Amino acid sequence: MHGSTTGGVKLLLRAEGAFVLVAAVIAYARFGLGWSVFAWSFLAPDLAFFGYLAGAGAGAVTYNATHSYVGPVSLLATGALSGGSEFVAAGLIWCAHIGMDRALGYGLKYSAGFGFTHLGRIGRTKSDA
Repeated sequence: MHGSTTGGVKLLLRAEGAFVLVAAVIAYARFGLGWSVFAWSFLAPDLAFFGYLAGAGAGAVTYNATHSYVGPVSLLATGALSGGSEFVAAGLIWCAHIGMDRALGYGLKYSAGFGFTHLGRIGRTKSDA
């Protein structure tokens, strides 16, 4: 697909995602609110999948809004500036989730459908069936 990443750059971006996952989990162990909070919150960004009920374009917007680092880094900054450990914990959990997704190859979505990502095509294609 035009616009998707390939080769060494794709591997680097996936490795970067794995690094973010590991770093966020390590930081959460130090600054977090307990592992039950982590477990219950880790998959929360995937609630954005419900956006796909309104179509591929709306789904891509909701997915990308919850799978971009803008939100969690904003929470981290807010927590660092205000001393709010809840913000730091939420930002770390959110970063860990995004890192996991990127490490697994789930990139930001294009409006063509869920399987079209900036890290390349995911899922089965018609030729696979």
